[in-house]
Amino acid sequence: MKVLLLDVNCKSGSTGKIIYDLYTQLNENDHTAAIGYGRGPLVDESNIIKFSSNIEVYIHALLTRITGFTGCFSYFATRRLIKFIDKFKPDVVHLNDMHGYFVNIMTLMKYLKKNNIKTIWTFHCEFMYTGKCGYSYDCEKWKSECGYCPNLKDYPTTMFFDFTKKMFNDKKEIFKDFNNLTIVTPSKWLADRVKQSFLKDKEIVVIHNGIDTKNVFYPRKFEHLKKKHNITNEKIVLAVAPDIMCERKGGRYVLELAKRMKDENVKFILIGVTDLNEKFDDNVIALGRTENQIELAEYYSLADVFIICSKKENFPTTCIEAISCGKPVCGFDEGGTSETAPGKTGSFVDYGEVEQLKEKILLELEQGGNYKLYEQYGKETYTKETMYKNYLKIYR
Repeated sequence: MKVLLLDVNCKSGSTGKIIYDLYTQLNENDHTAAIGYGRGPLVDESNIIKFSSNIEVYIHALLTRITGFTGCFSYFATRRLIKFIDKFKPDVVHLNDMHGYFVNIMTLMKYLKKNNIKTIWTFHCEFMYTGKCGYSYDCEKWKSECGYCPNLKDYPTTMFFDFTKKMFNDKKEIFKDFNNLTIVTPSKWLADRVKQSFLKDKEIVVIHNGIDTKNVFYPRKFEHLKKKHNITNEKIVLAVAPDIMCERKGGRYVLELAKRMKDENVKFILIGVTDLNEKFDDNVIALGRTENQIELAEYYSLADVFIICSKKENFPTTCIEAISCGKPVCGFDEGGTSETAPGKTGSFVDYGEVEQLKEKILLELEQGGNYKLYEQYGKETYTKETMYKNYLKIYR
């Protein structure tokens, strides 16, 4: 079987790692896999193509900001991709994150429909059934028809014009007779949202994201990190996210927690801070983003509790990485976040309830969690092998 995996990234970012893991396992199991991606470093491996260039991405992003249309440009990049598909002749095309200024989504969908290519589409956010939003938050216009968008300045940003009604109806129209399609969501939360949209009649399957629990994400030695950051007997609360201080990722809530817990013997480590010159409280250690997965697993292992304060998430990979390294998760119950850490592996409160979250964290620190239980749950539930087997079923 020949499978083409498409995403904005390859080998980096949560979705880029997922498609590379699937690519690797397909090839190891006597199938032929290829990857097409639009952004990030060049990956020089067999049947992996970066079909968009940096300048094309910048132009696409600029045109989106000016015109209000998104996913409608990248003409030459899309032609390169379609040419590659014609050459590779896949049995299955597996789409993932297809927004991010690197492909003309409508042109690609028309091509897949016209050629009746079996298509699997993993939704990692809400973009494909809204007028433009990756996350609609409290807006429910997508259930009927978008327009007069209250979130024009949110990603993907547009500065002047509101064409969300047109883009909503264009998506609705092109999906209408797209029959050779299966939609996958990593969380039940997102599956339930899709079932309330114009895609409710499509086949929808829930497959959890998977990670490498054998070679990367498992409890590791971390004494060198304690020396590096001058940590003695303090408890460690860890938060990890790309651009963690942006509004959606909730870094300001993490800092508020640190402020309220200054009298506790606790230090907060934030990984993913873009402005390291910003002044933080003494009980905060701010670090930049890392692509070093071994180092990240060491920080998870160092922590006593992992926290997530995002405004909205689908099925955050950071939570399953932390659990697999033997750590409990505390956070806001938004989107599919709480699905990653059910039962005793997680504690969640309503969004913005900082004081309640503080009490959950302190209780977790006081009880000193069952780290073996968390690690075992990760090994049984979130392996990349389990994810691969579930995708293989629907590829076939």
